[in-house]
Amino acid sequence: MICRTSPYRTVLRDNAIPTIFDLTSHLNNPHSRHRKRIKELSEDEIRTLKQKKIDETSEQEPKHKEINNSNAQNPSAEEVGEEQDEDILPLTLEEKENKEYLKSLFEILILMGKQNIPLDGHETDEIPEGLFTPDNFQALLECRINSGEEVLRKRFETTAVNTLFCSKTQQKQMLEICESCIREETLREVRDSHFFSIITDDVVDIAGEEHLPVLVRFVDEAHNLREEFVGFLPYEADAEILAVKFHTTITEKWGLNMEYCRGQAYIVSSGFSSKMKVVASRLLEKYPQAIYTLCSSCALNMWLAKSVPVMGVSVALGTIEEVCSFFHRSPQLLLELENVISLLFQNNEERGKELKEICHSQWTGRHDAFEILVDLLQALVLCLDGINSDTNVRWNNCIAGRAFVLCSAVTDFDFIVTIVVLKNVLSFTRAFGKNLQGQTSDVFFAASSLTAVLHSLNEVMENIEVYHEFWFEEATNLATKLDIQMKLPGKFRRAQHSNLESQLTSESYYKETLSVPTVEHIIQELKDIFSEQHLKALKCLSLVPSVMGQLKFNTSEEHHADMYRSDLPNPDTLSAELHCWRIKWKHRGKDIELPSTIYEALHLPDIKFFPNVYALLKVLCILPVMKVENERYENGRKRLKAYLRNTLTDQRSSNLALLNINFDIKHDLDLMVDTYIKLYTSKSKLPTDNSETIENT
Repeated sequence: MICRTSPYRTVLRDNAIPTIFDLTSHLNNPHSRHRKRIKELSEDEIRTLKQKKIDETSEQEPKHKEINNSNAQNPSAEEVGEEQDEDILPLTLEEKENKEYLKSLFEILILMGKQNIPLDGHETDEIPEGLFTPDNFQALLECRINSGEEVLRKRFETTAVNTLFCSKTQQKQMLEICESCIREETLREVRDSHFFSIITDDVVDIAGEEHLPVLVRFVDEAHNLREEFVGFLPYEADAEILAVKFHTTITEKWGLNMEYCRGQAYIVSSGFSSKMKVVASRLLEKYPQAIYTLCSSCALNMWLAKSVPVMGVSVALGTIEEVCSFFHRSPQLLLELENVISLLFQNNEERGKELKEICHSQWTGRHDAFEILVDLLQALVLCLDGINSDTNVRWNNCIAGRAFVLCSAVTDFDFIVTIVVLKNVLSFTRAFGKNLQGQTSDVFFAASSLTAVLHSLNEVMENIEVYHEFWFEEATNLATKLDIQMKLPGKFRRAQHSNLESQLTSESYYKETLSVPTVEHIIQELKDIFSEQHLKALKCLSLVPSVMGQLKFNTSEEHHADMYRSDLPNPDTLSAELHCWRIKWKHRGKDIELPSTIYEALHLPDIKFFPNVYALLKVLCILPVMKVENERYENGRKRLKAYLRNTLTDQRSSNLALLNINFDIKHDLDLMVDTYIKLYTSKSKLPTDNSETIENT
């Protein structure tokens, strides 16, 4: 069914039903055989019919003219409206030139965003007095004018000498429109997909202000799981205000329906963890199906460590990151560390070789980061100390000074105890966390092992006196090996001197302030992050054929899938469809392999014959805990990290960042121009009317 009334193009109606036409069905229908055959016309008969139509048309033309004349004298309301619309459509020459001018400005801004060129040029203190140097935007404008762009040249020649060609205010307005249009392209795909998940990365500094990077996960039309960056949210110190603004931005400003949100995850450093947990709780109250989960890009152990509300843990994690970054500053520093490792591990060359390879990676994000740190600690201390006290002056003062500061931090007894306690406590969750980032079957079976993990941690908590004694002894031995003095933090030593009756020892102090709160927090955090709903969702992974095979096709997805019943196209037929799905794979051909991931299952040629299974797999796929199988579609996070790494803090812009990270998304310049004209100008007012005056031009 084709609608030909559209003023733009012929389109299918929204309720059009695709049909397969069987052109041979009449051969099998006995009634159709006796139908009268269509008479074949001769050439003379065809000529006669054509002449008859021409005569009829010529007779009707005078009548149409009379009707048109009467309609012209007495137009209807609809025709008046149409005539008014037609009068509005044509643009004057001035308006056309204005649109072309704006289009050129938008092209420059998009180019700057994609190429990561900051708007500002030289710093004020870099420019000699009396010399005017344009910023990067103005410089690119002048370059295009000098290249012969007539629209810009004409506008430049008709602009007053003492006015800025494109003001900062206008640049900001246009950048906001660019950002909005680029983001809308991604959000349109998200809305078409219906279901999505929200993920935030660690808080970042953009031109002196803290922002939260926001990414969305969804399955696109080609059945690919994608994770795309959609923008920055200004960070608020008050958790409740942050929760309100977070919700308002996503729903009202970006236009996403949170009723379709099926997952939320927040990757933040230790100082922000508790506040983001409040945001998650408030969203869960409004949208119970937006399950709070771990993010697949973050190791469980590091995520748990960052969430521990102990200041010593936050300081230790920051120190670890700084040490790793320091040695990655240059190949010479890594080579120096490798030489020290070779000397220390002469009796265990295999472990030494393994540690050297690890040092070249971002090892601070691994599940076993604290085990690696304890093994590397002596090498790190000796290497940092050697760089600081080098007599051959191989290192500049900046590197030597930084090495001294880091050496002092890692040789502090508080740091030693903290990393040893974290290493031992998180050893109980290491295998569990590793499975969560493994294959689909590993994730499925990990959900069943959570009870055992919690049981082990509860046992540690019940016998914390004994466990802490062993941990403290290990920390003391490590400190002795490194010739580090065992002592309490300064403020507690001073408190002891003022209180003569205090019986506080180093061991009991660290038990009360570090071991007990760390174990208690990790137990509670695991319960919060792996809620009943989350575990039910992970149990639905038995829909993946390879998991079915491991369970001997004796699965019960229907019971766990109840939470997603409202998301299914045909919930009444779920039981029968799941039975057919199991039978399909149980009695497959010998040469057919079982799909081992959701990605493979979604790309099966006949997946659409199982609409409920397809819908369930799509929802499971977007849960943040599930890893993105095809790395091609995880560009959002990688490009975000690259932008932050390659751009100085004071040159970052939330608008330009979105253009840079989403450089491959199509953009409609005409839409941007029309939006700008609608919002900020009128037809009688040109954009240069908003220009700013330059003093001392």
